[in-house]
Amino acid sequence: MLSRFLDHIATHDLAGTSDRVLLAVSGGLDSMVMLHLFREGGFPIGVAHANFSLRGKDSDGDEAFVEAYCKKHGISYYGKRFNTKNYAESKKVSIQMAARDLRYEWFNELLESEKYHWLATAHHLNDNLETVLLRWTNGAGLDQLTGIPVKNDRVIRPMLFASRSEIEAYALESNVEWREDASNTTTVYQRNFIRHEIIPRLKEINPSLEKTFGESRAKLSGAAEQMQRGLGQLRDSITRMEGRDFFIDKNLLGLLRYPDFVCYEWLKPFGFEWERCKQLVESMSGQPGARFLSETHQAVIDREYIIVSPLEEAFPEVLIEEGQDKAGLGPWVLTIHRAKGRDISTDKEEVTLDAAKVKFPLVWRHWRPGDSFVPLGMKKSKKVSDFLIDEKVPLTEKNRVTVVTSADAILWVAGYRVDDRYKVGQGTTSIIRMHLK
Repeated sequence: MLSRFLDHIATHDLAGTSDRVLLAVSGGLDSMVMLHLFREGGFPIGVAHANFSLRGKDSDGDEAFVEAYCKKHGISYYGKRFNTKNYAESKKVSIQMAARDLRYEWFNELLESEKYHWLATAHHLNDNLETVLLRWTNGAGLDQLTGIPVKNDRVIRPMLFASRSEIEAYALESNVEWREDASNTTTVYQRNFIRHEIIPRLKEINPSLEKTFGESRAKLSGAAEQMQRGLGQLRDSITRMEGRDFFIDKNLLGLLRYPDFVCYEWLKPFGFEWERCKQLVESMSGQPGARFLSETHQAVIDREYIIVSPLEEAFPEVLIEEGQDKAGLGPWVLTIHRAKGRDISTDKEEVTLDAAKVKFPLVWRHWRPGDSFVPLGMKKSKKVSDFLIDEKVPLTEKNRVTVVTSADAILWVAGYRVDDRYKVGQGTTSIIRMHLK
C-alpha cells in the first residue's frame, strides 16, 4: 500500500517530500490510514480535526482520539469546534453543506496562517464511485462524471487509488486504529443509500466494480479533455468577446448536430443551466428579442447573435447642478465643460450644446420606455426605443443607454445623438461640452 501511495503522489505531482502537508483527519478509517501512510512516507505534516458537534459524546470522542494520536507521535494538531446546526439554519443550507463550508473555510485559514503547501483529504476510490453515481442520478454532464479530481488548487487527494476494502485490509495488517462513525451506516443520506443499497447490488453483476470504475473514469477523463479541446477550437470560430459581452453566431450554432449541448458548455460559466440552454436554442428561429436569465447574466437572442452580458444594476438618477464639472452614474463618468464660441466636437462620446438653451439642474439617468426626443437633423419627436432600433443597438447594449435631461426634456442620448433643439447654431455664443467615459 505504501509504495502505491507514494507512486500515486509522484505520478500526479501531488506533493514534494519537503512540502508541508495539512491532513484533514476525522478519526475514521480512511483518514487514519492516510495519516499513517504520510508518516511512513516521511512527509512533514500537520493534522486538522473539525468537530461539528453533531453526534454529542461521539464527536468529542473523535476529537480526543485524533488529538491524543498526534500528541503521541509528535504531530502538529489543530482542532476546532463548530455549531453546525445553527450555521445551517442561518444560511438555509443542509447540514452536509454547512459542515463542508465550515471546514474548508477553516482549512484555508490554516493553510495560510501555518504556511502549509497542501491540504490532503482521504477520499478514496469508493468515494469517487459514489460521487459519480450520485451525479449521474442527478443529470450531470461528462465533466462531472469524471469524479473527484486528484488535485484541485491546493487540495490533494492521495488515497483515490485505493478501494475501501483495500484500506481496511491495510489498517488491520498495520495495526492502524480508527473510530467508527455510526452515521455512516444510516441510509437517510443519499450517499449512504448509494453506498449500502445500490453498490452492493451492482457488485452482484460485476464483483470487480471498483476496478472497472477506475478504468472507466480514466477513459471519461480523456474524453472530457478532448471534448473541451474541441469545444475550445469551435468556440474560436463562432463566438467572440466584446468587452463584457459574449457573442455566439446563432446561424453557425444552428448548423451543429447538438447545439443545445454546445450552448450549455459555453454558458455554464455564466450560470445558465441545461433546461434554460435548451429553451434558448429552441427559440433561436423565432423573433429576435427573447431573453433568458441566470442569476448573474442575461442571454438575448438578437438578429444574428446570442448575446450574453452581465445583468446591469439599476443605478439611481444623478442630479447635475450648474457649475458642476463631473458626475458619476454607476461605471460611467460624465465631464462637463463650458467654453466660448461654436466649436463642435465630432467625438461620438462627446456632445456640444448651445449653453443658452440648457437649463440646470440636469438629470442623468437610464432611458425609460416612453422616453422621446428630437434626434439631430429631424423635426419630429421620436421614441428613444425606436431610435435605438434604427441605430441597430444590440438588445443587451440598450439596457446600458443613458440620457441627460433638462427640464424633463432629453437633450442627449448619451453616446448616440443630441436633441436637435439643443444643437449649436449660428446664434450660439457659448457652448457646454459633455464627455462620456
